Amino acid sequence: MQVLYAQSRDEKLGPDEVMKAYRTSVRNSFELYLFTLVYLLRIAEYAATDYTRRKAKHLPTDEDRAFSPRLAENEVVQSLSNHAELQRTLRAYKLDKVTEDDKVRQLYQELAKTDEYKAYLELPDPTKEDHINILVHLFKVCLGNEAYNDFVEDAYPLWTDDESLIVGAIKKTLRALPAAPDFLEEYRPSREATVEFGEQLLRLACREDKEYFDLIEPTLKNWDADRVAIIDMILLKMALCELTHFPTIPTKVTLNEFVEVSKTYSTEKSKEFINGILDRLMKILIKEGKIVKEGRGLME
Repeated sequence: MQVLYAQSRDEKLGPDEVMKAYRTSVRNSFELYLFTLVYLLRIAEYAATDYTRRKAKHLPTDEDRAFSPRLAENEVVQSLSNHAELQRTLRAYKLDKVTEDDKVRQLYQELAKTDEYKAYLELPDPTKEDHINILVHLFKVCLGNEAYNDFVEDAYPLWTDDESLIVGAIKKTLRALPAAPDFLEEYRPSREATVEFGEQLLRLACREDKEYFDLIEPTLKNWDADRVAIIDMILLKMALCELTHFPTIPTKVTLNEFVEVSKTYSTEKSKEFINGILDRLMKILIKEGKIVKEGRGLME
C-alpha cells in the first residue's frame, strides 16, 4: 500500500522502482527486528560493565558489594550473546556495532531504577522464567522511553508503522529463550508471504490499475472518483486484485483485512466506505464468475 501510494504521488516511479522500494521495505522490517533485539541484548550485557564499575570503587557501598551481574550472565541472555547464527546475521546487516554506548548506558540506568529490577537482583536463586520476565520488563522500559522511540524512528522512519509487528515478534522471541539454533528462521521474511503473495499482488496491482479503476468507478454512485481518498482508492484496487487473483484467500478475509487497514491509514469514514464498495464489487464479480476460490467456504 505504501509503495503504491508513493507511486501515485510520483509518476516517474515505474514498476521496477516500485518493486525495489517494496523489497527494501521488507528487508528493513527484518532489520528493525534485529536492531531492536541487539539493543536489548547490549543493555542486558551492560550489567557486567556495571558490576566491574562497582567493584572498582574505592569505597563501595553495601549495594555495590551485593550487586550481581546476573542480567548479563544468565543462561537466556548468554544464549543470544553466544548465538552463532544471530551474530553472523548481525554482521551481515552491519548491526553488530550499531549500538551507541551512551544510549545503552542510559537505558540500563533507567532499568536499574525500577522496583522490578531491584527485586530481580534480590532473588536468591532466580529461575529461567525470572530471567525472561526481567528482559520483557526491560523491553517495556525501552518502549516507554521517549528518547528510545525517537532514535529508533530516526534510524527506521517506518518504526511507527512496524511497531506492533516488531513488539509482538520481540516478546515472542524473549518468551521462547534460551534461543534455539534456528530461532531466527521464524522471523525472516518468508518467500511465500513476501514474494509469492506480496510481489505478485504488487505487480498485478500496478499492471491492472486502469482495469480496477474502471470496475470501481460505476459502484461509487453519488461519489466523484476524484473525491475518493487516494489511500481508499489504492486499498480498493488491492482488494480487487486479491479477490480475483488469489484463489486460496477467503473473500471474507480480504474484506475484513482491507477494512482494518483503512482504520489505521485512512479517514474516519473510510471503513464504512470501503466495506460498502467492496461488498457491491464482490456481488458483481461473483455473478460474473470473476471471483473463483479453491476449497469450501472461501466464498463466504
